[in-house]
Amino acid sequence: MTSIGTHKTATADGELAERTCIVLRQAMDEAVLLRFVCSPDNRVVPDLRRKLPGRGVWVSLSREAVNEACRRKLFARTLRTSCVADESLPNQVEELLEHNAISLLALSNKAGLVTQGFGKVEDAIGRGGVRLLMAASDGARDGRQKLSGRLRSACTAGEVIDCFNSEQLGLALGRVNVIHAAVAASPLAEKLAAAVRRLEKYRSPSRAEVTIEE
Repeated sequence: MTSIGTHKTATADGELAERTCIVLRQAMDEAVLLRFVCSPDNRVVPDLRRKLPGRGVWVSLSREAVNEACRRKLFARTLRTSCVADESLPNQVEELLEHNAISLLALSNKAGLVTQGFGKVEDAIGRGGVRLLMAASDGARDGRQKLSGRLRSACTAGEVIDCFNSEQLGLALGRVNVIHAAVAASPLAEKLAAAVRRLEKYRSPSRAEVTIEE
């Protein structure tokens, strides 16, 4: 995850542009920001893919920052419009981030990169090449610890993802209540890992980051 700070990002025409969080009033890397635009019906909507038309505003990748932007009506103030940010906006953002990660897991499965079931996952880790261990948050702790320990021994780059429950994993993988799954090293696995890091960063408490004077 890119660290928070002052960064410049290359645009398509080769020039450098800075993105400023409207809450922190700091220039930051897009990797740790969320883009929002005003819709035709005058509502603030999140633009996770950064492709929606219109002028965008940027907020730090945290629930607290989005809450603060809504509370202080910073979207309308920055865009100089009467656009309205619903109280549910922080939840909408989390749902979209979660959906993005789950969709990437489903794509990985369709590409034949996912192994499911404790025994099969254990064997896959032993053979090498596993990038991500998906462990259901409501699964048995001892099974998760055993597989994560094996993954750490077999692959220093391996990561354990345990922010989804068995029902969510099952929906993504086309089965009922998946507890353990492994994703092979691949570009899709890297995209999935990045998507999960964004989701976890958004969920993590970070009030010190958004405490500034009005």
